[in-house]
Amino acid sequence: MRFIKKTIQYTYYFLLSIIAYIGVSILLSYITVNKIQEKSSQHIYIDSNGIHLSVIIPKEYLSDKIKKDLQLKIDTKFVRFGWGDVNFYLNTPTWKDFKMKYALGALFCDNPTLIEVNPKKSYNPKWTEVPVNSNQLEKLNNYIFDTFKIKHSSKIRIKQKMYPNSQLFEANGSYSPFKTCNTWVNTGFKRSGLKASFWTLFDFGLLNKYK
Repeated sequence: MRFIKKTIQYTYYFLLSIIAYIGVSILLSYITVNKIQEKSSQHIYIDSNGIHLSVIIPKEYLSDKIKKDLQLKIDTKFVRFGWGDVNFYLNTPTWKDFKMKYALGALFCDNPTLIEVNPKKSYNPKWTEVPVNSNQLEKLNNYIFDTFKIKHSSKIRIKQKMYPNSQLFEANGSYSPFKTCNTWVNTGFKRSGLKASFWTLFDFGLLNKYK
């Protein structure tokens, strides 16, 4: 009987902690930092597939150190960047592929991370536009470059077939309940002086700032 009571008690606290985590996550996503944004003729973009938030940057705005080792064709106009847990990223490209074991593994295991590079030939009107100045662009470029894991002065490519249009590279950082694919983009915006959430677990936290 004592075992059953303890199990119920621990289950209750576990569920309560999850509810609190989600509640605080939603609350913090609505707190805006870097509220004042200058008008600019330069723009980058953000987008989400429903799970992974990504940042899309025109190729001409990318620094040479980022473009090094990337396979970008002449007709590439934009490059999409996303970050995440290797296992969760490769096994859960969309919500229909979601399995709890992948989510738990990403949140509670010390798994390696990756950065996805997805070249684009044309603009997608579904992308959310973000005005950006030269100083913010430079900071964002540095943030993205620092995410790549470098070995012998080169980025480390991950062989895979799930994303035929993307190039995956080993990344720095560990995935956790407090650092996810969406917080990675949001943190990049914060450090670059762009309008962002104080902290966000969900993709809509940042997307809603530019609607």
